[in-house]
Amino acid sequence: MASRWPERLWIVRHGESAGNVARDLADQAGLVRIDIAERDVDVPLSKLGEEQACALGRWFAELPPHERPEVVLTSPYIRALRTADIVRDCGGFSPEAHRPVADERLREKEFGVLDRLTRRGIEADFPDQAEFRRLLGKFYHRPPGGESWCDVILRLRSALDTLSLHHAGKRVLIVSHQVVVLCLRYLLECLTEDEILAIDREKDVANCSVTEYRLDRGEGANGELKLFRYNFTAPLEQQATPVTREPDAAVAAR
Repeated sequence: MASRWPERLWIVRHGESAGNVARDLADQAGLVRIDIAERDVDVPLSKLGEEQACALGRWFAELPPHERPEVVLTSPYIRALRTADIVRDCGGFSPEAHRPVADERLREKEFGVLDRLTRRGIEADFPDQAEFRRLLGKFYHRPPGGESWCDVILRLRSALDTLSLHHAGKRVLIVSHQVVVLCLRYLLECLTEDEILAIDREKDVANCSVTEYRLDRGEGANGELKLFRYNFTAPLEQQATPVTREPDAAVAAR
C-alpha cells in the first residue's frame, strides 16, 4: 500500500531578515517598538540572510539530482520566497523541480495589535494582553486581531492534507517561519502542548536550519514520516556562514 506522505520532507526557516536585525537592535536598546518600514509580509532578507540561503542551496546541490527537492512550497512572505529563489539559484533543486509555489497557509503567525512591539512594548501598551498570555500560555493566547499557535495549527492541518493529496511519494521542501516549523513538528509527530513548548524553550529555530523527515519503509513500518534531523545548521557551518537565531521581528514574545 502506497504511503500518503512525501518520500522526504524538508522544512526550512527563511534566512535572516532585516526584521530580525531590527528586533535585535530594539531589544538591545530597550525600545518598545521595532523600527521596520515595511509590512511584515514585505520585510526582505538581510545580506547575511541571502548568504545563508545560498549556503543552504549549495548543501542541497551536493546531493545527487534525484535526491534534491522536486516540489517547493513557501510562505507568501518576501523573506521566505526570496530564500527559496536563492536556494534554487545556488543549485539546490532537482532538475525537474518547478518554481516555488506560495501557500498562504504557511505564512507567519499573525500578531494583531502586538505587531512590531517588543516584550517591553507589550507590557507598556497592552498590560492586559501580557497578563492573558501569562495565564493562558503562548499555545492558546490569541491577541486581538492575531492568532494563537492553535490557530496556526488549524490552517497547517489543511496544508498537510494538500501535501498528502498532491505530493505523496515526492521530495518536498517547505520554506516558512519559526512558529510554522514548530507547529508542523507538533502535527507530524503527534506531540502534546507540553512537548512542543519544551522543544521551543530549548532554543530558537535557526535561520535556514533544516528540519527533515523521511518516509519510514522499514519492516513493520506503517508508511509514516519519521524525524531525521531538527534545527540542523551544518549547511551554513560548512560554508563558514554565520548562524542566526533571532525570533522574527513582529513581536518579541512569540
